[in-house]
Amino acid sequence: MLHISIAAGPVLGLATGLLAAAGVDVFMVIAMGSAPFGTAFMNAIRMVVIPLVIAVIFSGVANLGDPRKLGRLGGTTLAFFWATVPPAIVIGMGTMFVGLRFAPDVSAPAAPAREAPELPGLVDFLVNLIPSNPFAAASAGSLLPLIVFTALFAAAAGSLDEGPRQRLVGFADAAGEALIKLVWWILWTAPIGIFGLAAPVTAQLGWGLIQSLAVFIISVVLALGIYVAAVYLPILKVVGGIGPLAFLGGTFGATSVAFSTTSTAAALPVTLDEVHRNLGVSETVTDLVVPLGASMYRAGSALFQGAAIIFLAHLYDTPIPAAALGGAILATFLVSLTVAPVPSSSVVTLAPALDTVGVPLAGLSILLGIDRIPDMFRTSVNLMGQMTTAVVVDRWVGGDPASASAPDGRHEQAGAGEAGQAGKRPRADEP
Repeated sequence: MLHISIAAGPVLGLATGLLAAAGVDVFMVIAMGSAPFGTAFMNAIRMVVIPLVIAVIFSGVANLGDPRKLGRLGGTTLAFFWATVPPAIVIGMGTMFVGLRFAPDVSAPAAPAREAPELPGLVDFLVNLIPSNPFAAASAGSLLPLIVFTALFAAAAGSLDEGPRQRLVGFADAAGEALIKLVWWILWTAPIGIFGLAAPVTAQLGWGLIQSLAVFIISVVLALGIYVAAVYLPILKVVGGIGPLAFLGGTFGATSVAFSTTSTAAALPVTLDEVHRNLGVSETVTDLVVPLGASMYRAGSALFQGAAIIFLAHLYDTPIPAAALGGAILATFLVSLTVAPVPSSSVVTLAPALDTVGVPLAGLSILLGIDRIPDMFRTSVNLMGQMTTAVVVDRWVGGDPASASAPDGRHEQAGAGEAGQAGKRPRADEP
């Protein structure tokens, strides 16, 4: 129901904007008069972004516990996660660069945006990642240094004794749940808010905006297919000895559930069964890698975010210097590992990367309205990546229980959209 409501906003906004662009005065008045609703909606999104990103990243990193206790199995799993996310971001950006050649030359109306941050060199960029005052960074909206501080703080918290660590993680989890509830409330106002954003823009851009959105969706889907064909399938064949048809056929059930529900959490029981039974992965590896991957590994989401950065920069006519592009890739990499479990979370959590390159956050509302289709495809790719990781880790490390020191066995998180959730393998007598 929520997705239908959200979709109604841009549909009505686009229709009103097109009629206004065609010269119907009454619709022009409606379109331009709805702008305050869009501004209020975006203010609400901005209000929750910083605390939500902090809470989710802290919880995800701290829940891993002491990195030294992960063992070979956990360490190999995390290494595979981290090694395969950057290529996804780059492929998403590259495909969108090419796709935009087929998009009409349109520019969104001027927004309260700032110039792209000047990052003159690699050294200055790395130095600026360390905030001298995290609270000042939060107040200034400097999300990337704040994310780095949060990740480091969470890693330190994960190495504490059980009592202090649990109190910190419990507070972060509770704060995250409250913020997620707030996001749900905000998203229920999305039909009005997105209408107030889409109608004025469409009134000034006309059919060009609709054509550009179609190019965006097609480019994202193509990029996801390229990523699977260029990264996952060759790795499965070389490392796991599993061909494309065997992999796609053996995981069709789990992928179908993930595609239709846009949730790797909903597909988790089927995923556990198919990875072990159809892909031949040991239960030890399956029970650790699949839940861990569902909670923090979303390469498909990272690819979508990389493509969205390029698309919105094009739409708002924002140049992206090379150094700022590197910052955007880093921000996308960090956020993609701890995407918040909320609907269309890949859109909501784009703010740090957009902040890095100076793209107005108003572009998020445009993507929210058409996110359902990309969400289905990227969720399927997220699941494929989690299953591929299980196969690779099983072949490289094996299912020796001694090598599998799970991160305290805690990966349960509620999930929606492409966000995942960990859980236990159901018994045979359970539904």
